[in-house]
Amino acid sequence: MEAIIVFITVSNEDEGANIAKALVEERLAGCVNIVKDIRSIYMWEGKTEDENEVLMIAKTRKSLFTKLSQRVKVLHSYTVPEIIAMPVVEGYEDYLRWLKAVTG
Repeated sequence: MEAIIVFITVSNEDEGANIAKALVEERLAGCVNIVKDIRSIYMWEGKTEDENEVLMIAKTRKSLFTKLSQRVKVLHSYTVPEIIAMPVVEGYEDYLRWLKAVTG
């Protein structure tokens, strides 16, 4: 199993919690952390935006990324949500075993 970390930004904590619960309950992620009060500065439709957002950090399998991203898109309020993944290069073996058991 190839583990990945998926970063997703949302507009507020409630939206993040709703998406996180769906991902975990549907076994698309083993765990989702919600980090409140981040500040995002980005370009959107030709303007520089400066917004408060919430960061979701989902732990899952690489093989589930497509399903996870499709589910997030359905539940997300943004037109183009940030859904990006990074590989887990190393990890505590027991944690990775648990992640494999609770996803898929």
